[in-house]
Amino acid sequence: MRWIKQVFDHITLFQAILFAGLLGLAPFTPEPHIWEKLKMLVAGTLVRPIDWFDLLLHGTPWVILAIKLGQWVKTGQTGKTGGGAA
Repeated sequence: MRWIKQVFDHITLFQAILFAGLLGLAPFTPEPHIWEKLKMLVAGTLVRPIDWFDLLLHGTPWVILAIKLGQWVKTGQTGKTGGGAA
């Protein structure tokens, strides 16, 4: 599990916000895909495999952002420190 931490240490908070804002909300009109898929999940109509894939694809950036925010709150660091390997 150490490799997971190393991967997340190389993602900056800015990159996570950008990733969530672009891929997490795309397409922006008529409504963001993630919002549409969450409404389908609550309504019980998220049944097709493509819908589950869409939820995974558009939800992953938000999960990454949540992890980075948690990391920031816990350590006060937002990502890449610019230093060498520790």
